[in-house]
Amino acid sequence: MKVAIIGGGAAGCFCAVNLKRMHGDAEITVFERANRPMAKLAITGGGRCNLTNTFADIRQLREAYPRGHRLMERLFRIFGPDDTMRWWEQEGVKLTVQEDNCVFPCSQNAMEIVGTLNRLMHELGIKVLTGQRIETLPQGLDRIIVTTGGSPRLSGLSFLEPLGLEIVQPVPSLFAFNIDVPQLHTLTGTVVEQAQVSLPGTKFQAAGPLLITHFGMSGPAILRLSSYAARHLAERNYQTDLSVNWMLRENEEQVRAALGTFQASGKLVGNHHPAHLTSRHWSYLLQRAGIPENHRWDCLNRKELNRLVNTLTNDIYTISGRRTHKAEFVTCGGVALSNLNLQTLALKAHPNIFMAGEVLDIDGITGGFNLQAAWTMGYVIAKSIATTL
Repeated sequence: MKVAIIGGGAAGCFCAVNLKRMHGDAEITVFERANRPMAKLAITGGGRCNLTNTFADIRQLREAYPRGHRLMERLFRIFGPDDTMRWWEQEGVKLTVQEDNCVFPCSQNAMEIVGTLNRLMHELGIKVLTGQRIETLPQGLDRIIVTTGGSPRLSGLSFLEPLGLEIVQPVPSLFAFNIDVPQLHTLTGTVVEQAQVSLPGTKFQAAGPLLITHFGMSGPAILRLSSYAARHLAERNYQTDLSVNWMLRENEEQVRAALGTFQASGKLVGNHHPAHLTSRHWSYLLQRAGIPENHRWDCLNRKELNRLVNTLTNDIYTISGRRTHKAEFVTCGGVALSNLNLQTLALKAHPNIFMAGEVLDIDGITGGFNLQAAWTMGYVIAKSIATTL
């Protein structure tokens, strides 16, 4: 049986290894456009490779997968996060789980993951052809597996046009926000471990660590919000308001009660502040609220206190654009899931063609969720093909 895998990323290479193990007679060739396979995998997670997540903090899969959560729920019954960790550990890759439930190789080196897959493909006799730009799908094959990754433009999916598929317009996902507030930029490098961010007038919100940068804001909270609201932000050309709650996700009433203890102290406002905020950050927020640092807590009037509470829980900024790490580009959109047999990931109209990864309209938030989707879908396709044989 001759099999072509179009795209030598995480999903494609993982699928190749598992399919060859399940069906040793398969003649598998991986076609990769770049000069080496898994180039994106080699730099993911800052070069450390956040290869999955324990999902311990995920109550519903839609929190991790804004698009495709129902499909992932179905596929996880076949190959889920625990299966992924066992698979890699059986290959000799020792894993470590961080406090935020992100899973990394103990080596903290993505090349250990890349090297393991490259070694396995070599040992199993899987052909890997690099520098292959596929303009049309190859002919005369028993199975074709498309794992080309996300495309920022429809033109990147033009090779699929002859298949007559429904395509969802691709737009960027997982990006930082440009915010043109020079005073904010002076806090570059400041991290608030538990911030809540939202887009006023919508239901889009996210929480987690927030990083202030020289161009605006980033960090897990911002990246998650960009994923949840990817299409909404694209429709507004990345020009909209952002609300930030700096106070550990507490509401106005809770923050007001917490500030009451500071008022009783009688100390200077500038010298006595919530412990999770740095002195520089606190001075900046006082300036935003129009409160001099040399005022005493017990002398704040009601209007001043209201302004401070509002600044701490609903600090409004204007997003003036997006900032993308091109190497870790993730897209919302792609081949619509309605084209698929959800049991096998084969196309309904072309049952010998399978698809996995970001080429589909499925993507996750930051934290190892996109790689987990790649492992899961790659394995499911391998099992689907092997089972039919």
